[in-house]
Amino acid sequence: MLTIDGSQGEGGGQIIRTSLALALVTGTPFRIYNVRARRDRPVLQRQHLTAVNAAAAIGRARVEGARVGASEFTFVPGEVAAGEYAFDIGTAGSTTLVLQTVLPPLMLAAAPSLLTLEGGTHNSHAPPFEFIERTFLPLLARTGARITAQLERYGFYPRGGGRIAVMIEPAANFLRLDIRARGPVRTQRARALVVNLPPAIAERELSIIRRELGWSDEQLRVETSDNAYSAGNVVTIEIESDHVNEILTAIGERGVRAEIIAERVAKEARRYLSIDAPIGEHLADQLLLPLALARGGSYTTGPLSLHTTTNIEIIKKFLPLEIQTSQVKNEVWKIEIPAGWKESAEGKG
Repeated sequence: MLTIDGSQGEGGGQIIRTSLALALVTGTPFRIYNVRARRDRPVLQRQHLTAVNAAAAIGRARVEGARVGASEFTFVPGEVAAGEYAFDIGTAGSTTLVLQTVLPPLMLAAAPSLLTLEGGTHNSHAPPFEFIERTFLPLLARTGARITAQLERYGFYPRGGGRIAVMIEPAANFLRLDIRARGPVRTQRARALVVNLPPAIAERELSIIRRELGWSDEQLRVETSDNAYSAGNVVTIEIESDHVNEILTAIGERGVRAEIIAERVAKEARRYLSIDAPIGEHLADQLLLPLALARGGSYTTGPLSLHTTTNIEIIKKFLPLEIQTSQVKNEVWKIEIPAGWKESAEGKG
């Protein structure tokens, strides 16, 4: 049984999610301690417990010690079973992070699966639904997996209650994915979404995008909705190039002016465009696991985040793959992920 220190590296929930996914894929049990020790609110929270329970459900796993407030637990996987599953976080915790826990093993299952996840759909410090739908899943499709996601209801803090449905059709044969260059930028656009809030908030945000990025009115769109239990606001910037579609997002916060929210995402967009690499900071760590479980791949990105380097170390605990990172020029790094996970998993099983 592997023993994992949950305080290593970034010391957050990603260590839990990657460990759960790889335990199911490889059949390797693990014990984790110091759970989320580097977070302001350490230990297991409802969102993370839902990920543990979801992994246990799809993998017929035995779990000991996992509860809200736990600082350690043990996970002993069984056999992954495709099927129809529904998981409700019960709070505004991120549905997309729960999805990223169970998606890798279900990508490798023997049959399709349908997931319904309820909770938050747009959270700070988590990939928003649009990022999953238009950035992450299209890249997985290029490895051979066919995954579609639908947002049925928005979920914002504090009530949550959002719902997404995800259909997963495993690939018969996976393909290698290499993304070394961004290619020409095709389109750039911004959307300001207000849910159960005045449209004037979105208009103020887009005026900042217009000022900061120099974009025209044709590139800016206000969207309104009442399809949520709690009010919410999201500013999304989409930069579509030849080889990747990058989504950058800022989530509205109570007590924070709309202009500040827009300035945050505009700054992130300028940063992304200033670096000659196709893969953004968040996508860089989220691609590691699916490519390690497909047929490998490579990509260039900006300076490596602590999330990325931590994820690499956790993957190496379960799979003896030498994921290589190297700086190719100023602020540009290459990540090379070898093929061969299947043989490694069989050896561990």
